[in-house]
Amino acid sequence: MPAALFWIFACVMLIFGVMVIINRNPVSSALSLVVSFLGLAALYISLDAFFLGVIQILVYAGAVMVLFLFIIMLLDLKAERRRDFNLVTLFGGIVVVVLFVKVLFDVCYGFQHGNAVFPALQPNPHGDTWLVGMELFEQYKLPLQVVGVLVLVASVGVVLLSKREVK
Repeated sequence: MPAALFWIFACVMLIFGVMVIINRNPVSSALSLVVSFLGLAALYISLDAFFLGVIQILVYAGAVMVLFLFIIMLLDLKAERRRDFNLVTLFGGIVVVVLFVKVLFDVCYGFQHGNAVFPALQPNPHGDTWLVGMELFEQYKLPLQVVGVLVLVASVGVVLLSKREVK
């Protein structure tokens, strides 16, 4: 992949990721998250991980975001009102950002083997889908089931929260 495309997709992800946090309207924030997911899918596809790119679009940008938008609409969330800045919170946020950039810099430039060439992948007769499925269901059984239970609990919680009491 050309480096320019990587930087374009990475910048799209970062810009819309920041917009998720900055937007006061929950619907605009969720739609910014969709664009960020699409940028991630483009990065997957550019790395020849076509299955992961398509799943990223179908599952996250499609189904999960529809669920998020459904929950936002169901709970009838309003845009937040702007509050005054708290100087202590602002200073703490700046300290966290500076520390994060320092750690990121140390990781990026402190790792000696970062420029090593990745060996070519061996062709597999089963394909990418089979490899991803075997990895999920052999090594990550418990985390996969925990995620399923969390989604179920969140869905039941939304239904219970959205029930209107009859007066």
